[in-house]
Amino acid sequence: MADEIKRRLFHASSSIIPGLYLLDVLTWSQLGVLMLAASAAVVVIEILRLRTGLDLWVFEKLTREYEQETVAGYALGAFSMTAVILAFEPAIGVPAILMLTIGDPVSGLLGTDELRTIKHPRSLVAMFVISFAIAWPFLSPAVAAVAALGAMVADGVKPRIGEFVVDDNLSIPLVAGGAAYVAVELLSILV
Repeated sequence: MADEIKRRLFHASSSIIPGLYLLDVLTWSQLGVLMLAASAAVVVIEILRLRTGLDLWVFEKLTREYEQETVAGYALGAFSMTAVILAFEPAIGVPAILMLTIGDPVSGLLGTDELRTIKHPRSLVAMFVISFAIAWPFLSPAVAAVAALGAMVADGVKPRIGEFVVDDNLSIPLVAGGAAYVAVELLSILV
């Protein structure tokens, strides 16, 4: 359980990424450049880890057993955060990333079985409520609810593509951001 809490705290510490924008340390486009560089570094690290057996203490503590032979969750999270920053404006991108960095660790701690196809209902509800609370300051209530629903589904349902299970570190920001974008566009057409 101690390693699981460490993983969740590391996950939450990634909130510094949108925090750099929110605190006016970096512009949104500067943050995109930083995350492109970080993603490139992650690719190199993952290649070294998977192909040469690079074994740093951080991998022991922060990766799960099933990530030993596949791309680790931290890498997928970095890639999805980069994509969201490049694809969406801050009002959509910031909450989409925070849904991953804050909502996912909390819903994960509330879950009883990491390998379930669909998470326990209390985890789903927690993810929706936290994601909605995160999105509300950035988006209208209707769009925040759609984004939160997207984050909840991405976090709570584990689809398989062949042998590959879609990791929520990859899907949460992309689905939440995409859902928010579509909702904003639809509302602009309807209004």
